[in-house]
Amino acid sequence: MRKEDCYFLGKITRRHGLVGNVILKMDTDQPEFYRNLESIFVEINGLLVPFFIDKLGYSKRDTLNLSFKNSTEALVDQSIGRNVFLPMETLPPLSGKKFYYHEVIGFEIKDENDQNCGIIKEINDSITQHYFILNLNGKEVIIPVIKDWILDVNREEKFIKMQVPEGLLDVYLINSKKDE
Repeated sequence: MRKEDCYFLGKITRRHGLVGNVILKMDTDQPEFYRNLESIFVEINGLLVPFFIDKLGYSKRDTLNLSFKNSTEALVDQSIGRNVFLPMETLPPLSGKKFYYHEVIGFEIKDENDQNCGIIKEINDSITQHYFILNLNGKEVIIPVIKDWILDVNREEKFIKMQVPEGLLDVYLINSKKDE
C-alpha cells in the first residue's frame, strides 16, 4: 500500500493495560465511521505495515482501544508513537456542503458573485482555526474554513462558493500592489 493512496487516521499514542492493547487517537470529526475496523496501516520506517485488529473498543469519543491479531510485545512496542493510515476507498462519500480536505485541493474558491478568489493549494488544519491557502494570480491568499461561509461545493466543476467577508481579498490586493 502506498501512502499517497491512503489518508491519515490518527496516531497510536501509548499502550493500554498489560495484554498488548494500544490506544489510537483518531484525527476525525466522525469517529463512528471506524467502529468496524478490521485492519489499519501503521507507518514504520517510511513503509505502511498492515496490522490486523482482533478487538476494538472506544476509550473516548475519538480514541480507540485496539488489540492486534498475532501481536508480539516487540510489534506492539514498534507501533507506539506511529501514524496510522487507511486506504482512500474506505472513506464514506460526502455530499452537499461537506467535503474532505484532500478532495478539494485544486478547487477554485468563488465568492457569492462568482468572482475568483483563488485556487486551493493546501489547507492548514494544524491549528484551531483551519484555513484555505489559495493561489490568486501568483499571490498566496488565506481564507478561514468556516462552515457558515460555505454556500456550495460543486464537485463536478471543482469549485466552492463562499460568502467571503467584504474587504478580505482587498488586503491581499493592496499588499500585492505594494510589492510591485
